[in-house]
Amino acid sequence: MITIDGVMQAPGGPEEDSSGDFKYGGWVAPFDGDETYGKAMQINMQPADILLGRKTFDIFESYWPAHADGWPGINEVTKYVLSATRKTSDWKNTVFLQNVEDIKKHKNTEGMDIVVWGSARLVQLLLQHDLVDELRLIIHPLTLGKGKKLFTDSASAAGFVLTQSTVTSYGVILVNYKRGGEVKTGTVGE
Repeated sequence: MITIDGVMQAPGGPEEDSSGDFKYGGWVAPFDGDETYGKAMQINMQPADILLGRKTFDIFESYWPAHADGWPGINEVTKYVLSATRKTSDWKNTVFLQNVEDIKKHKNTEGMDIVVWGSARLVQLLLQHDLVDELRLIIHPLTLGKGKKLFTDSASAAGFVLTQSTVTSYGVILVNYKRGGEVKTGTVGE
């Protein structure tokens, strides 16, 4: 979930992440009544293993075990967590990873797809190390200017191909891009 200007900080609520004096926590809430948005979110929440950064994991761990009816399967899938500080959790099916090499190992194994939810710094790390096969963006029609951003200058150059897109009645754009090879360049008009 991002804004037009790429902010992804604290979409779910004011208490989610106010770091950096972020004042717009819960910016997704006004779009919650859009029926198309709800259906599209259900599609994006299909069973997959999950890769999370530690801060996002802390939020998920305190909420989802008791609210799994809102995301069926969340307790059953494997939750991979990149963390230098956490080593254990009581939330079942949680595996802690130490570094990018651990992520690469799991990425190259057979099994369910691995999806990242939130975790701005983790996504930036994956983009930097060219470990993103697909981007599923839910772009909300607002700009916040300030806040944690999805894309930074550290991302590796990569081409993507559009595989799916939906625009909701509230103007939210749900778009999926699969990795499409290297970036192609040229001169316009030639």
